[in-house]
Amino acid sequence: MATQNREFLESLFRAAVGAAHPSRCLPPNLPEPPPRGRLVVLAAGKGGGALTEVAEQRYLARMPLDRVTGIAVTRHGYGRPTKHIPVVEAGHPVPDAAGLAGAERMLAFADAAAADDLVLVLLSGGASANLIAPAAGITLTEKQATTRALLRSGANIGEINCVRKHLSRIKGGRLAQRAYPAPVATLAISDVPGDDPAVIGSGPTVPDPTTLADARAIVAKYRLDLPQAVIRALNDPGNESPKPGDRAFAGTSFRIIARPADALAAAQVRAREAGYDTVVLGDRLQGEAREVAAEHARIARDFAAQGRRLAILSGGELTVTLRGGGRGGPNQEYALALAIHLDGAKGIAALAADTDGTDGGRGEPDDPAGAFIDDSTLRRAKMTGLDPAAFLADNDSTGFFNGIGDLFTPGPTFTNVTDFRAIVVDRPTP
Repeated sequence: MATQNREFLESLFRAAVGAAHPSRCLPPNLPEPPPRGRLVVLAAGKGGGALTEVAEQRYLARMPLDRVTGIAVTRHGYGRPTKHIPVVEAGHPVPDAAGLAGAERMLAFADAAAADDLVLVLLSGGASANLIAPAAGITLTEKQATTRALLRSGANIGEINCVRKHLSRIKGGRLAQRAYPAPVATLAISDVPGDDPAVIGSGPTVPDPTTLADARAIVAKYRLDLPQAVIRALNDPGNESPKPGDRAFAGTSFRIIARPADALAAAQVRAREAGYDTVVLGDRLQGEAREVAAEHARIARDFAAQGRRLAILSGGELTVTLRGGGRGGPNQEYALALAIHLDGAKGIAALAADTDGTDGGRGEPDDPAGAFIDDSTLRRAKMTGLDPAAFLADNDSTGFFNGIGDLFTPGPTFTNVTDFRAIVVDRPTP
């Protein structure tokens, strides 16, 4: 791939991620410390370590150590060198024992919070997997199996989190219940289309509008084969989540400090500075990755036919219904399908990447975030003996892009504002 295309596309990604980094979006939103009690910092998600690091810089300069406590739980490889508040690295997207232990410690901090304390919850995408506190009667192994089934099903993030909330002792408003009567202030980086507080991190501090019946309907819709203990839990009225009006939310507040729209706006500024017109398709796109790619290829071709020079930007969280045995993620699958549908159209290049720095993969910090394509992608694949359609059918987008050297692997970004897609249309040279 042409170096110039790669560097420009990566600069758009970096602009988007930078707008949502905790060092930029958190300081202006931090509340004043409590006048008498303790500050209890409970952070979770892929930005959990960085959010805690930034919060410490503010509060440790203003409060004695014995009045600041808490814990952060983040993804493996996303830890930060905090000075006082411990950071636990845990599994994602499939939860693990470290996440279970971290969640139990977090619940203990919430239980111990007093009315004159302030519980500061710093939330970012990935918290749903990092904070694993299974409902009574469900083992970690059974919760892991449920997570894998949901991820394979093609369900969107709202549906996945609906099921998760009804199988948990910490999600769906239950963390706020445990902290009551202490006031709870939540600052969140949104990673969900529509920025719904009840979906971000599975809404541990807000009322849950979904029900056990909704969760059961999702299981039926996707014909999920779940452990019997999970089925029993979804039929147990005791696992219904707290709703609006519950006293636990009387002293709570919730503020979104960065959202996908902010990231796209920053990338839009960068593209315009480079002399491109911009088209933003939206920050909350959902759907099957390969189907969305087909539509975006059509849009890019139409603009190219008009002789336009522009950047087409979009966000949101796409899904993949697994039918093959390969490796990849929604962004890589989108990029592969986009390349196939563009079929070498001149002057068009693209990057699709997850803003957290990893897209599917093995749950390791060096997993690829996405992939680049341009008008040479299919030609280079043919020269290497790779069949794009065969790789797409096997859901093996990682294998395809690894074979031609176009994986994008930036490493942890310490934030998460859903997927980022940029298609650059240039006037082809004669």
